[in-house]
Amino acid sequence: MTWKEAWEAGPGPRTPIEYLVHFLKGFCMGVADLIPGVSGGTIAFITGIYEGLLEAVASIHKDVIIDLLKFRFKDVAAKVHLRFIIPLGAGMVLAILSLARLMHYLIKEQPVPTWALFFGLIAASIIVIWKQLEDHFDIKNIAMIVFGAVFAYLIVGLIPVETPDAFWFIYLCGIIGITAMILPGISGSFLLLILGKYEYITGAVKNPLVPENMVILFVFLCGTASGLLGFSKILNWLMKHYHSLTMAWLTGILIGSMRKVWPWKEVLETKVIRGKVKILREANVMPEHINGEVWLAIALIILGFIAVLWMDHHHSKRKSVQVA
Repeated sequence: MTWKEAWEAGPGPRTPIEYLVHFLKGFCMGVADLIPGVSGGTIAFITGIYEGLLEAVASIHKDVIIDLLKFRFKDVAAKVHLRFIIPLGAGMVLAILSLARLMHYLIKEQPVPTWALFFGLIAASIIVIWKQLEDHFDIKNIAMIVFGAVFAYLIVGLIPVETPDAFWFIYLCGIIGITAMILPGISGSFLLLILGKYEYITGAVKNPLVPENMVILFVFLCGTASGLLGFSKILNWLMKHYHSLTMAWLTGILIGSMRKVWPWKEVLETKVIRGKVKILREANVMPEHINGEVWLAIALIILGFIAVLWMDHHHSKRKSVQVA
């Protein structure tokens, strides 16, 4: 087997344009994962690569590890969906490394327009996922939607806590963070914020060449690798054996997560943690006055909503052409 044959063995983009589009999807996922309250998994759903992502991660199994330890790199390349993973991962890494500071600025200085765009994106993605249910009004599907919505609603309402900086806890945060990132609607960044480690980890990402930060990131990445390989296999199995119920649950999660991304909020309680003011409780409110910012937010909600529906239409049209 040649390297070219090994590379082309798995699914993934084939033309330069497809590689670019796949890379940009990864970039958008990376941007989403930087924002507490938005999930890269949601973007994967919106762009039509969610199930492919789960299958790609699930392709990394024990046989692959054995081949890797025996230096059978061509066999590894043939078994793992590298054509899918590498351009997607490259886009995510570039987004995280290049836009961490910008997203911090937007969330802090321009929260209403930023949340408005993501509110529109997620609202439309609920419709996209709902369309994929086999029986929209089946009692089991309805129950799973309600369960998912309540689960997500409670999760996004949790209060940030102060936690230790020990390596074991950083490793655990990696597992929890990546597990949430796989789920659409549950933000890994937000759970890191809840666990008191969002600024700790993003601070290390901003200055990765500092020796102490290199160790922190290594431990965190070990945790993410463990969580990714474990939870993705479970979710991939559920998608294959209980597709409709799993999709219903994911629909509910997105519905419940809308609580977090509503653009207009009133801060009810704050606390100084590690020298910085953290919001403990906030309430969703309607805008007090109709001004330029409100009109901009409404425009961004509509833009995000239309963009998702357009991408879904384009994705469905392309799938129908491929089937034909």
